[in-house]
This record gives sequence, structure tokens and C-alpha cells, in this order.
Amino acid sequence: MQIIHTVKELREWRKTAGRVAFVPTMGNLHEGHLALVREAKKRAENVVVSIFVNRLQFGQGEDFDKYPRTLSDDAAKLEGEGVAVVFAPDERELYPNVAQRYNVEPPNLQNELCGKFRPGHFRGVATVVTKLFNIVKPDAACFGKKDYQQLAVIKGFVEDLDFDIEIVPVDTGRASDGLALSSRNQYLSEAERAEAPRLYRELCAVAEAVKSGDVDYAGLEAAAAGRLKDAGWTVDYVEIRHADTLEVAHAGDKRLVVLAAARLGSTRLIDNLEIVLA
Repeated sequence: MQIIHTVKELREWRKTAGRVAFVPTMGNLHEGHLALVREAKKRAENVVVSIFVNRLQFGQGEDFDKYPRTLSDDAAKLEGEGVAVVFAPDERELYPNVAQRYNVEPPNLQNELCGKFRPGHFRGVATVVTKLFNIVKPDAACFGKKDYQQLAVIKGFVEDLDFDIEIVPVDTGRASDGLALSSRNQYLSEAERAEAPRLYRELCAVAEAVKSGDVDYAGLEAAAAGRLKDAGWTVDYVEIRHADTLEVAHAGDKRLVVLAAARLGSTRLIDNLEIVLA
């Protein structure tokens, strides 16, 4: 496995690499990331994993500075998975002009759901992923469904900007108690970790109600948010949306997703659950 730090070296490697599948990450890898790598391995002989903590997608007061940088440990895990290249540029390498002068601007979806609480976040995601796509030139790229809105933004710009890349959604990795795997789970105290699976249980309750024929989506959202608040959570949103467009869901839609974001102590957790109706 090679660890490459410069765009020039990565592009030289890419010239003779054959088919490539790509997994962009910010590092501090856990089993959820490795599941993406395993899916990528099914798609191409060579897998590239990027490790870059992208300042552009962090808002004021968020955890950019304390986000764990664990390149040595991450590289050991990736080598064990048979990854061909770890691309680990520093900020000056990826943003040579210091300030990014041209950005990829997502549609209004970037200001809804998580975007309402993290202004500019999805612009930062779309910009860095576009840059990485242009550098790595993958044939396929794997993204987890846990970041459902991020996945929708990426699928959207790949289609609209004519990237010839297969976007592969990968199911959310979960702990045995249902908690979605996330680098931010390490910030939870022991008591908070025990409480955290409630978020997934509430999503399951909403999904079961919808499958049973309840079309009072606003009522289901409010009830789930209320139960979380009663348990000590600070709720950003619980919303049912159309699974393909992330537009507001309506009775009669067959493909839905219920999404939630809430804080437990100082840790913001997100999760979602797809709902397919007959």
C-alpha cells in the first residue's frame, strides 16, 4: 500500500492504475468506513481512500480543531483491507490558494435539514468531493447512507455536472444496539452512549407507524421529537422526506426516509431509516 501526499504523485500513479474505486474520508476510521472499503473492493481492482479533514465543511464553533487525526492507525487498518493507495494531502496541497476561490454550490437542499443548522456545510462537502474526484478520477465512489443528505447532494452534482462516476450507496453500519457508527460516538460519556440508541429506536417507531398506514407525518415527527426531548435530547429535527428527492413527503409516496439530528450532551448525532411502502 502506498501513502501519497501530493496531487502530482497521485496523478502519476493514476495513469497506470486501471479501474479505481474511491472512498473519501476524514480519517479516524471505524468499522463503518471499512465497510465502504470492502464495497469498493468489489467494484475495482484498486481502491483509493482519501484522508483529509476538510475545513470548508465545518461551521463556526464546530469540532474542526479537535477532530482526531490518526493517520498511522488509519493506514494500518486500510493496509489490512488491501487498499492500494491512501491519499493524505495537507491543507496547502489541496487548497494552494489558501482560500478556495471557486466553490461548488448545491441547490436549496443545502439549506434544509442539517443544512439549516450547519450553514455552508454542504457547499464545503460538494467542493472538496469535486476536487477529490478531479484528482483521483475514480470509476466508482462509495458513500454511506448514514449521511443521507450528503449522499443526495453528491449524487446531484455528479449527475448535473456530468461526472462519469458510479456513486455506490452503502447501508449504515450499526453497533449491536442499533447506534449508527460515527467518529463522533467517541465523544459520548458512558451514560450518553447507553442513551444514544434511542435515536434509532425513534426512527424505527416512526417507520413502523408509516408502514401501518399512518399518514399524519407532521404528528409522527412531533411525537418522536417530543419523546427525545423528554429523554434529555436537544432536537434539531425529525422529518419524513421523499427518499429519492428529499422533498417534503406526501401521502401516496412509496419511497420515504425518516431523518433525524439531535444533540446528546455536546455531541450531535444524525441517523435515518428508509421506508418502502407497497
